[in-house]
Amino acid sequence: MARNKTKKKKEDFQLPKKNKLIVHNDPKSPISEIYRTIRTNILFSSFDKELKTLTVTSSLEGEGKTTTLCNLGITLAQQNKRVLVVDADLRRPKVHRMFNLSNHEGLTELLINMMEPESFIHETFVENLFVLPTGVIPPNPAELLASSRMKHFLENVRAKFDYVLVDIPPINVVTDGLLIANRMDGVVLVCDSGRIAIEEAKRAKEQLLKAKANVLGVVLNNVSQDGSTYYYYE
Repeated sequence: MARNKTKKKKEDFQLPKKNKLIVHNDPKSPISEIYRTIRTNILFSSFDKELKTLTVTSSLEGEGKTTTLCNLGITLAQQNKRVLVVDADLRRPKVHRMFNLSNHEGLTELLINMMEPESFIHETFVENLFVLPTGVIPPNPAELLASSRMKHFLENVRAKFDYVLVDIPPINVVTDGLLIANRMDGVVLVCDSGRIAIEEAKRAKEQLLKAKANVLGVVLNNVSQDGSTYYYYE
C-alpha cells in the first residue's frame, strides 16, 4: 500500500538488530503467549462496543508502550486481520525502527498536505500488518493531533482496516496523547513496575479518565511471574 518508490517486496525486508518483536521472532515463547492473552483480554473487555481503534500509552518514557503496541498488532494480524499501526508520537517516534522502515514521510505530511493514507502506508515483513510512520517531526504536534484532519484520517482508516493501533506519547510527559486517547475505542496503559512510582501510574490513569478515554486495563512490565516479564490486569 506504499508508493512505488518506497514499496519493498517482503523478501527484501531485514529485521533490525536487537529487534523486540518477539511475537514474530519467537511465537512459541512464553512472552508471546502472554501477548496473545493480552489480545484476548482486550477483545473481550467490551461486549457492547466494537473495539477497532486502540492506543497503548504509558506514564513516562521507556516503559515499553511501543514494544507492547507493535507486538499486540502482530497478534491481531496473525488472526488474519488487516492491522494498521500508526505512529502518532510526533515527538519521539519509534515504530519505524521496530519494523526497519523509513521515517522520511508519514502522518505529518499526510495531515499537512491532506493526502490519502495509502500514499504513506508501508507493508511490513508481518503478513496483514501495515505501518504509518510519523514522518518529519512538526513544530506543532498537539495542534496537528487535535485537528479535524486527524479526526478525518482516523475515520478513513477505521473503515479500511480491521484494527487500527495508534502509538501516542507518554501521558505524564506531554498532553498530545490525550488528544488521541479520547478518540479511540480503547486505551491500554503500560507501566514499568521496576522503575515507575505508583503515583505516576495513578496520575496517568486519572488524566485518561478526565479526558473521557475508555481505559481497558494496564500491562505491567518487568514483573516476574512464572518466568515471564509481562502480565495484564483490568
